[in-house]
Amino acid sequence: MKVELLSPVGNMESLYQAVHNGADAVYLGGKSFGARKYANNFTNDELVEAINYAHIYGVKVYVTANTIIYNDEVEEFVNYLTFLHKNNVDAVIMQDIGMISLIRKVLPNLEVHASTQCHNHNTYGIKCFKDLGVTRVVFDREMSLSEINNINIDIEKEVFIHGALCISYSGCCLFSSLNGGRSGNRGECVGSCRLPYKLLENDKVIDTKGEYLLSTKELNTLDNLKEILDSGITSLKIEGRMKSPEYVGFITKLYRTLIDKYYNKEEMILTKEDIDNLKVLFNRKFTKGFLFNDNIINIESPNHQGINLGKVVKTTKNRIYIKLSRVLNQEDGIRFKESNTGMIVNMLYDKHDKLVNKGNPNDIISIPNKVNLKADDTVLKTIDKDLLKKLNNYGEKKIKVDYKVTAKINKELYISLSDGINEVEVRGTVVEPSINNPVTKEVIIDKLSKLGNTPFILNNIEVDIDDNIFISLKELNELRRDLVTKLINKRIENKKEIIINEIPKIKDNVKTNNVSVNVLVRNEEQLLACLNKVDNIYTDDYNLYLKYKSNNIYYRTSRVMSSFNEFKNENILASELGSAYKYSKNNNVVSDYFLNVVNDYSIKFFKELGVKRVVISPECDFNKIKLLKDKDIEVIIYGKMELMIMKYCPLKELLNNCRVCKTNKNKYYLQDRLGYKYRIIHNNCLTHIMHYKNIDYISNIHEYINMGINNYRIELLDESKEEVLNIINSIKSMI
Repeated sequence: MKVELLSPVGNMESLYQAVHNGADAVYLGGKSFGARKYANNFTNDELVEAINYAHIYGVKVYVTANTIIYNDEVEEFVNYLTFLHKNNVDAVIMQDIGMISLIRKVLPNLEVHASTQCHNHNTYGIKCFKDLGVTRVVFDREMSLSEINNINIDIEKEVFIHGALCISYSGCCLFSSLNGGRSGNRGECVGSCRLPYKLLENDKVIDTKGEYLLSTKELNTLDNLKEILDSGITSLKIEGRMKSPEYVGFITKLYRTLIDKYYNKEEMILTKEDIDNLKVLFNRKFTKGFLFNDNIINIESPNHQGINLGKVVKTTKNRIYIKLSRVLNQEDGIRFKESNTGMIVNMLYDKHDKLVNKGNPNDIISIPNKVNLKADDTVLKTIDKDLLKKLNNYGEKKIKVDYKVTAKINKELYISLSDGINEVEVRGTVVEPSINNPVTKEVIIDKLSKLGNTPFILNNIEVDIDDNIFISLKELNELRRDLVTKLINKRIENKKEIIINEIPKIKDNVKTNNVSVNVLVRNEEQLLACLNKVDNIYTDDYNLYLKYKSNNIYYRTSRVMSSFNEFKNENILASELGSAYKYSKNNNVVSDYFLNVVNDYSIKFFKELGVKRVVISPECDFNKIKLLKDKDIEVIIYGKMELMIMKYCPLKELLNNCRVCKTNKNKYYLQDRLGYKYRIIHNNCLTHIMHYKNIDYISNIHEYINMGINNYRIELLDESKEEVLNIINSIKSMI
């Protein structure tokens, strides 16, 4: 089976570009529940229009419903997906594990794809989705091609091949949420990773030659596409729902061209013009990504880099003089690299100070100094007016169709129209002998082949007619239009049986047992301070776990798991889905907050999996927790939250020292523009970024107890023994 090319669609114009430039499928979002809230997105009416339009051209439509869902949104969410199902969506892309489990029960014939935000990176997590009836997983962008190829589960594989990258593993990030109240898990990410940071060693700033320490380049696998195609991956995904329609069309066509060359056994090369146009449309510098173990960070700038246009050779108060290395047109966009400022070129002057609409390579031109530029600079072209005009003049895709015509005297005229899969037919009036002007085969072909404003183009027509027959030309035109309408309707009709089951009810579950205090410790001193003082202790240090192993010590698994120990009858704090799935059968398992549990159906899913206790996400605030019917959960009431985990290591890349975290005891931080310091922690070559401040709900513990919650979590970081004891005593004094 040929690979699927999957393109991003943020509005109807992007849809047209994707469809007519060769996408096999598109993904898009409605006004709710999508992980790109600030894209234009589609109203419900537009969604129906988009699905129908794409299906006319044989293009599949996947709708993103990949946010976490709170309890008070469940009914609306199910109704929304029911609406999509009834309107023939090909699949929905989802993140929330509780909603995936629920939708598979309520809408069993609706195809579900597991979003990359499900953190799809190991066999056991993917096996879990397979068991749920999920048909496709979108792999983490941190996985290499060889790692993906080693996942041997009978499920469709989807990978990103082009576009923006998220520095946090799978986009599993709390940075935006805990800093500004806009959740990346709710499609509201503010792009904290695109902001400037300083690298600190203790309190000393380290010179990094750039300040955008978390800002990624753009993924671009054009040069390695053959290797990806050889792998047998199901779907190749382009990122870009917030990018322009012209970008969507151009990138789609580039990959379509190379994919077609691959299957036609042609040389897979692009022209220099294609590569230059790609740079002009959008790039933050390019990377092959973790798919091919390439460097992904551009610390110099988080902005679109464009392509080199020339150099500023002189500035005055009113003018900027530029020596061009390529064509500059009036209405093009430019950026001054070192000054990090840009403008649209509305007026352009030649060396004689005459207004012109174009400057050529080696010309020295001038433009108004609207940005108060004061120094020589490198000039980049970031918008090419002529290129955009060219890209908007795309040819429409046409579907080849075949006619069969039978016209026999004293029998009804018969015409069928087929696209190779669907066939429709019409019958006309009884064919009569012609008196003086018979209709010929050529006339019939001429009338039926007039398909210009339709999605179709004539491939073949079989005409079987008697001699000297009369058929009304008006009738032929009407029958052609009728056939076209029928074939369009046939292509967009719902081909799935719609089964809608009731939403299973969640029973109230409020435990009356004693309050338990549970602590995540980072070192042996903290563990010893907690022994016999708290109910359960979690540690990610396996040696510490073994040393103090007892009924109330838990080993916290890594958030990224490629290999699994064979545990049995152990205490496990599972930090990702694969661990929860594998270990809950034979061990005492608690699911950690990284699993983004915010609703009763996620709690239900994990408990049915065999998890004994579920830790609620810190994004589920007090008012959202009140809505939960199952209060037998664990709530974090104190500590610094982990904002993100990265495969990228800033210390290794910026200090050029892979072992710096092991060879000294210094503490490293990222410091933002406001002076807040985010601790960097390393564990098994993974980088964890911690929040700059503690959450502290200890004073609210009575409200939680009155609500019926009895399990409370403390997250420690650098606290001393004395500080640990003070925190524990503070909590115990409240209960």
